[in-house]
Amino acid sequence: MARNIVFFDIDGTILNENHEIALSTKRAIQELQDAGVYTALATGRAPSTFTWIREELGIHSYVSINGQYVVFEDEVIYDQPLDTVELEAFASMAASLHHPIVYMHSHGMSASMEHQLIHDGLRTCNLEHPPVCATGYREAAVYQGVLFCNDEATIPFAERFQNMQFYRWHSLATDFLQKDGSKAVGIRKFLERTGMSQEHCYAFGDGVNDIEMLQFAGTGVAMGNASQEVKRHADLVTASHTEDGIWKGLRTVGLL
Repeated sequence: MARNIVFFDIDGTILNENHEIALSTKRAIQELQDAGVYTALATGRAPSTFTWIREELGIHSYVSINGQYVVFEDEVIYDQPLDTVELEAFASMAASLHHPIVYMHSHGMSASMEHQLIHDGLRTCNLEHPPVCATGYREAAVYQGVLFCNDEATIPFAERFQNMQFYRWHSLATDFLQKDGSKAVGIRKFLERTGMSQEHCYAFGDGVNDIEMLQFAGTGVAMGNASQEVKRHADLVTASHTEDGIWKGLRTVGLL
């Protein structure tokens, strides 16, 4: 019998509004693991920002940085960094307009400058301002960046850097990554490596960057706190992250 696997988004899915893991979520994931269902994370975060979550849930595999850095049982099985030449041009344009950037590396994050927008944006994910390194895009591979500016100011970047795609997750923050990158791509690479099937793959998420993942999975579950746009692309909608949504969703799909 094919093995079932469940991928969980982190912010707004695993974590509640207080940046905590609900007791019902911990119990649900433990029950899945006890039943032989494989559990993994699929997030836009850099690996260093969710170590405590992996340790608390006993999870050793993840699709991180929106599919750009994939790990199976603590081994990197796929990574796709951004092009350094394009990054340099991007950084130059952002600097000329005084827009700060956060660079996501496999080992952590760095910031192009000290800026209040970075403090404000990352605080919503319970994260601190990263160390400043203006040439962070040259110091280590960058798998994704976060551009801090409003939606209108993002438009010139999207027009100029057409090999990149942009995911807005905050009124003043937008992720940018390779055009062909997504959580769905990362999950596909994961399934190819492990021999698990798309049909027996489940995914839980709430954000715009989860849409491709929910469409790709055999069963895509949107959290009740997701936007209507996200819910339209899911196979079913569960309760919100503050109302035991993961527990209820797993029961609905028959995994608990």
